[in-house]
Amino acid sequence: MRRFVEQADRGQWTLLPECLDDFIDENNPVRVIDVFVDALDLAEMSFEGVEPAATGRPSYHPSILLKLYIYGYLNRVQSSRRLEREAGRNVEVMWLLGRLTPDHKTIADFRKDNGLALRRVCARFVELCREMGLLATASVAIDGSKFKAVNNRDRNFTRAKVERRRAQLEESVSRYLSQLDTADRQEPTEALAAKVTRLNEKLTKLKEEMGKLAVYEKQMRASPDQQISLTDPDSRSMATSGRGSGVVGYNVQVAVDTEHHLIVTHEVTNSGSDRAQLANVAKQAKAVLKTETLEAVADRGYFSSLEILACHEAGIIVTLPKPQT
Repeated sequence: MRRFVEQADRGQWTLLPECLDDFIDENNPVRVIDVFVDALDLAEMSFEGVEPAATGRPSYHPSILLKLYIYGYLNRVQSSRRLEREAGRNVEVMWLLGRLTPDHKTIADFRKDNGLALRRVCARFVELCREMGLLATASVAIDGSKFKAVNNRDRNFTRAKVERRRAQLEESVSRYLSQLDTADRQEPTEALAAKVTRLNEKLTKLKEEMGKLAVYEKQMRASPDQQISLTDPDSRSMATSGRGSGVVGYNVQVAVDTEHHLIVTHEVTNSGSDRAQLANVAKQAKAVLKTETLEAVADRGYFSSLEILACHEAGIIVTLPKPQT
């Protein structure tokens, strides 16, 4: 007789209490996260809150939040709100955090307040990989990826954007003034009076926006790269290889071990071009790997005589194609 697999009764009691550890396989990556973090000296790495405050409410130990942070990146869950939800419903996270459920603000503040310490954790992980013989080739591949910032394109200003926006505002002002001039020559009515009031309100808003634009232009001209972002000041407008006008964000440089594809080092920049990044990233990778010589591979976007020379002087052998001109 054909039949389906039957589910258990949700109200069924068990003879023995279930243990969280029973749900986590011995080879589950969360066990590695747990052991790795517990072996770190968080005070030496300058994590905040290692010593509890003498007064006030008890706080979460940094190791708890660090485990959650690493788990999130391992499983592509980066949002602090999503991590908060996972802590209350995901068995792996429940096991990892000992059933603690930090709120999203606590998670976000931890990331914000411990940027340097988190970089040191990354460096320690690379060091551990080297000790295990996973980074013995002294060969890396370097590439960059564009990541969108919280700053959208409308909140980013360059010289061209300021001029384009000013032209749009001036055109709108001229159109409304023309409509007001036409209204002045007509017989006064209640409907006409309401229209004139609306036009004057629009003109007032446009003049306020032009005043703000003048302030933005002044800030933009004072910026070294003639560009400002209002929401995320460090982000910059940069072109991408896809369709569209690019993104406002960051260019993240990564050096990856060519044998096991492990990230050796990374650097977040706000320069849209890769051309000036080769020597810096390659030198960082060489320092992390603690090797006398290093082989680095990159694409033609990194081709720069000065960068190649700097790599050569640092004992780095570079392989990359020359751009077609």
